[in-house]
Amino acid sequence: MIIDAGELDATSAYKLLIGSVIPRAVAWVSTVSPEGVANLAPISFFTVVGRKPPMVSITLQPQSDGVTLKDTFVNIRDTGEFVTNLATLPQADAMHASAFEFDPAVDEFQALGLGKEPSVVVRAPRVKEAPISFECVVDRIIPVGDDGVDHVVWGRVVRFHIRDDLYLERGRIDTAALPAVGRLAAEYTLVDNVFTTPLDEELRAARNGSRMRRLDARSDGFSPIDSKDWSPAGATSAPGK
Repeated sequence: MIIDAGELDATSAYKLLIGSVIPRAVAWVSTVSPEGVANLAPISFFTVVGRKPPMVSITLQPQSDGVTLKDTFVNIRDTGEFVTNLATLPQADAMHASAFEFDPAVDEFQALGLGKEPSVVVRAPRVKEAPISFECVVDRIIPVGDDGVDHVVWGRVVRFHIRDDLYLERGRIDTAALPAVGRLAAEYTLVDNVFTTPLDEELRAARNGSRMRRLDARSDGFSPIDSKDWSPAGATSAPGK
């Protein structure tokens, strides 16, 4: 199948991208509005972009109407600060529910029953349950695309918060102790295996062609993209519904 990208609308291109670039790390981004209202949102267009100074990037699309800017972006733009929190399996449900388009006046930590920890440098709080958090200040904001509603944010990490048991000698992270949640198209994946190469040829052959094992009760081949509630903005139904 060869697809001409120039013939695709934004949603069609988005589906191909998110189903091909997998797994994607999830930045569970916490911000605070100029009025002091805390916000949370999972962002899977997230990666590292620099090391000296340490920098990360997140890309934010608009809300489900395709026009309105997300509260996360507005808060970052207006305050110049944010926190990226690592979501692990125990927080997966709350992380997904935080994609719901709450009213800007709602404190999403309170709405989702999550603990709030103060940051050291930035005003945005950290997720207490998150094992790793980065306090970030905005380095630059880059508009992307023809319509001006997608934005890339580069953030300079000014404080690392690492749970004590995860911090190893020589400044390493015990990654095997982190049940990190990644993004696959409109679903999630649990990082629960590790390997180095080369792998045994029989093992590689045995895995060739096999499908992922589902952790939920859904049938093989299910995807939220096929449901009426899905949109590129993420969850659009109230949490728990």
